[in-house]
Amino acid sequence: MKYILAIGLIISVLLLMYCRSTTIAGGLQAVSGFEKERYLGKWYEIARFDFRFERGLNNTTAEYSLNADGTIKVVNRGYDIAKRKWRKAVGKAKFVGSEQTAMLRVSFFGPFYSGYNVIALDKDYRYALVAGKNLDYLWILSREKTIPNNFRESYVKFAQERGFDTSKLIWIEHQE
Repeated sequence: MKYILAIGLIISVLLLMYCRSTTIAGGLQAVSGFEKERYLGKWYEIARFDFRFERGLNNTTAEYSLNADGTIKVVNRGYDIAKRKWRKAVGKAKFVGSEQTAMLRVSFFGPFYSGYNVIALDKDYRYALVAGKNLDYLWILSREKTIPNNFRESYVKFAQERGFDTSKLIWIEHQE
């Protein structure tokens, strides 16, 4: 019985360490000089890599606001085309280090966090390129339902130069 408890404890510690591990792939840099207040508000997802939590969704948005404890409330919404209904997920994000570096951990499931790293951002906080904890997660965001071609092209090129397979990007439709 002692061995089972010890193994369970070791597995729990390893799982916790994994969940708290680095949030950004090696070689990538999060934006510095970041101003979280300017980043808050609604963002439209322009493109993303497909992954199970957003599979089949269009009209996807993310809205960020401050929680009372200083963390960031994250509300993701999207329309499930197959089921013909809206889906919503609410989570929270915390800065990994300084709030002036756009490297965060986001959680929608209790103690399990994943990387949310703004790796490119225009000076007016209208367009953002966001990476996850590795090269399997990438989003292009805009304050509007579209993005000018020059930003679209520069963000795709920026991501390609950093090792992302941008041929996997899914371009999101935003209808009324």
